[in-house]
Amino acid sequence: MNALLEIRNLCAGYGATRVLHGIDLKVDAGDVVALAGRNASGRSTLAKSIVGLVRASGTIRFKGREIAGMRTFDIARLGIGYVAEQRDVFPALTVDENLQLGVMPGTSRTRRRFGAADAFALFPILAERRSARAGTLSGGEQQMLALARALMGEPALLIVDEPAEGLAPQAAERVGACLRRLSEEGVAILLIEQRMQFARELATRAAVIGGGRIVCEGRFDALDPAIIETWLAVG
Repeated sequence: MNALLEIRNLCAGYGATRVLHGIDLKVDAGDVVALAGRNASGRSTLAKSIVGLVRASGTIRFKGREIAGMRTFDIARLGIGYVAEQRDVFPALTVDENLQLGVMPGTSRTRRRFGAADAFALFPILAERRSARAGTLSGGEQQMLALARALMGEPALLIVDEPAEGLAPQAAERVGACLRRLSEEGVAILLIEQRMQFARELATRAAVIGGGRIVCEGRFDALDPAIIETWLAVG
């Protein structure tokens, strides 16, 4: 069975600075893979390379199709959602308007599996603030909005960068519950996360990145503690 996402010998960087040095990674349909590593290890660069925001060399295949070099919005239309660490909402637009921007062009209301009503059921606070400008939301609410907007595109693969960063415990739990539900519904998730407890509760396996390479990969309970200590500085 072919992987939903398959990356081989991926190299990428910014200008003359190389960040990734030959990444190999697979994500199967319905899988949740935690991409762990220290700051500046290359995790976010890998995510941006997959969605076309950083130029890369190597192979990136999604649903058996080569997507390296494609434009970001074309990659999104194929079924990859991306929630950046910066919570990129449109601050001058309302919650409703932000959600509608996530809908893929040409998708009729009757054909959608996930719509605004689903977003509001998932995050009731967004329903309460649907007419508010996104810039007035709290950090947790903006994270929920960014996640809900990505889901409006009905992705087969969702890439989420540090979804719990800076959130109050209750908001982090809500985001975690959402990701768990998506996984149960068959959405594959590539989770970039430093908080190991948060990642362990969601992911089926982990890939540890260090020095721009995957240094360890497997189920959490099978990872070499020495490698985790070296590359994550956690016990």
